[in-house]
Amino acid sequence: MSRVSVEYKDHIAHVTLTRGDKMNALDDAMIKAILSAGQEVAASDARAVVLSGEGKSFCAGLDMASFAKMAHIDPREWLMARSHEDANEMQELALIWRRLPMPVICAIQGVAYGGGLQIALGADVRIAHPDTKLAVMEMKWGIIPDMGGMVLLPKLVRSDVLRLLTYTARPIGASQAADWGLVTKTSDDPLTEAIALAEDIGGRSPSAIRAAKRLIDLAETQPRAEVLMAESAEQVELIGKPEQMEVIAAQMQGRKPVFK
Repeated sequence: MSRVSVEYKDHIAHVTLTRGDKMNALDDAMIKAILSAGQEVAASDARAVVLSGEGKSFCAGLDMASFAKMAHIDPREWLMARSHEDANEMQELALIWRRLPMPVICAIQGVAYGGGLQIALGADVRIAHPDTKLAVMEMKWGIIPDMGGMVLLPKLVRSDVLRLLTYTARPIGASQAADWGLVTKTSDDPLTEAIALAEDIGGRSPSAIRAAKRLIDLAETQPRAEVLMAESAEQVELIGKPEQMEVIAAQMQGRKPVFK
């Protein structure tokens, strides 16, 4: 059965986890489908992405069959291979959304536990329903977050919060998650709000939006001098180019810009 759907509308890629009857829990087929969807969108001309899960929950993490599988495989062979640049297959489930050249907005409802939370953390922006529960759940099963969580979490939350979430595996509500930085904001209709935000982003200069995402990603990890040089280099490729001139013309004429 299909695990993920990808649809394009008005320059927006809608990526939906479609295993709603299982709370979109991650099995082998879902893992492959998520990676395939990310790779497809990366090659598209979409200007923004809306990532969501059908049904009652965004993603409950690994399903029980996947946990059972761990007892019958060599974890070194499974986890130590770098199959996706600097990441293994499981880490890429979250990191692929950061690698996409366009912004990703994640709509979260129900639960985002373990691997499900780490996938959501890969998005640029996360909008959660007020009743959503989120958890760094791995310690419940005697393991640690290993799907890119330790790359993404330290950029979002304080060290003491990271340690509390990781050591206890306690679920927290969306309001607390927003206060701590795990989600961007709450909404009674996160999917509708995510789509509206994606449409807003999609109406802006595609080249400038992609440059901004590249620059932000670099700024979060690189030294001051490299960031300053990247600011200048990215700007050189934008100023005076057709998309920037169209933005200026649209502003002067009081209309929406039209990008070819």
